[in-house]
Amino acid sequence: MSIPGPGGQGLQLTPFRGLRYVAERVGSLAAVTSPPYDVVVRPEGLRELETADPYNIVRLILPQAGTPEARNRQAAETLRRWQADGVLAPDPEPALYVYEQRDGPTLQRGLIGALRLSPREEGIVLPHEEVMPHVVEDRADLMRATAAHLEPLLLAYRGNGNGNGTSESGASESGAQGNGGSGNGAAGQGTGGAARVIERTILREPLLSTTTEDGVDHHLWRVTNPSDLVEVATDLRHHQALIADGHHRWATYLRLREERREPGPWDFGLVLLVDTARYPLRVRAIHRLLRRLPPEQALPAVRQAFRVRTVDGPLPRALETLAEAAEAARAEPGTPNAFLLAGDGRFHLLDRPDPELLARTVPDERPEAWRTLDATVLHHTLLDQLWNVPDTPEHIGYLHDSAAAVEQAERLGGTAVLMHPVREDVVHELARQGIAMPHKSTSFGPKPATGLVLRSLTLG
Repeated sequence: MSIPGPGGQGLQLTPFRGLRYVAERVGSLAAVTSPPYDVVVRPEGLRELETADPYNIVRLILPQAGTPEARNRQAAETLRRWQADGVLAPDPEPALYVYEQRDGPTLQRGLIGALRLSPREEGIVLPHEEVMPHVVEDRADLMRATAAHLEPLLLAYRGNGNGNGTSESGASESGAQGNGGSGNGAAGQGTGGAARVIERTILREPLLSTTTEDGVDHHLWRVTNPSDLVEVATDLRHHQALIADGHHRWATYLRLREERREPGPWDFGLVLLVDTARYPLRVRAIHRLLRRLPPEQALPAVRQAFRVRTVDGPLPRALETLAEAAEAARAEPGTPNAFLLAGDGRFHLLDRPDPELLARTVPDERPEAWRTLDATVLHHTLLDQLWNVPDTPEHIGYLHDSAAAVEQAERLGGTAVLMHPVREDVVHELARQGIAMPHKSTSFGPKPATGLVLRSLTLG
């Protein structure tokens, strides 16, 4: 994705003084990291991370206290105390950071830096999902209190590489296409300036290396050489990027920047920028947990509008059936949607929705690619029309892990709605048109581990 026209004022990724854990002060770097705040499965995953190490980053990104004000105050106090005690320390000079993740055959490399913020209409950073105001407000309160960016967003751009970083690992848990890059995007094959800098940098000894509990290897390098920084800047200013993960944090960055009149550190946001021509991202679904709607109420309400069939488990087999149904549905004009319901110990496949019902419930002023999205039909037809479930945290949970969604539904007596991933080309096409998908429509990855490098807005 390149920026047309004169000037080339595209992506502007700037160095910053990274705030990092001091390895000697913590049990291990792996023990203090966390998935992004919205991927942590609560409450089980939260408790597990809190007990992994007293300095786990989850105490900053998801502080626990009685009120929102107390939570944010606690996070700010914890951050100050950890810096005062030498648990976290700033790097000596501003830098960009090369970040590498290896998960079996999947390899991803990118650059972590402070990206100059730009509104949607400038066409430099393209969102593809709507956001939920209460989540933006929650993240804004936390950022104000801590004066820090605690975890990087994941942004995707198309560089000038040869695009050989194709997948060796196949589909996601529910049959997604187009996954993380293989080792084919190795040193010496790229043509872009940023790619060349990354390839030179990874030949050096890493600044840090760790393997997290999920078996993923993480490596981080600093880039401080002025000629390398110029080479990166010259390359990136001709490109635009898609927000792959972190829409709420990007919206928070923009809100907090608007609150300040003078130029300063709030004009930039912490991001991981990945060239998907070399390292394609995985696309997975985000599932819904309907906390107060039991399956015995959900299923009768949809039988007149969808074909409903009980399908065999266990979960991986049921997800394969969902993937097959979704692919078959795409070949049938007007009925491209399929969902998997769980919560009563069985799996129920919903497909072949009534076209007349879709015509009545789905807004018709948007492109067909938007109207036929599973997330669009789920929210406008199922949740709003057939189930009458409000889109509020007490009614709907959003989970990246299908097993966790099923387990929580069975434990709470609710319904899990398991989704099939959106095709990546659909995401890019809607983003280019300026059309936002419903919130939590996609999950791109691999996501960066939280806790390897932070950005304090008070550092020089």
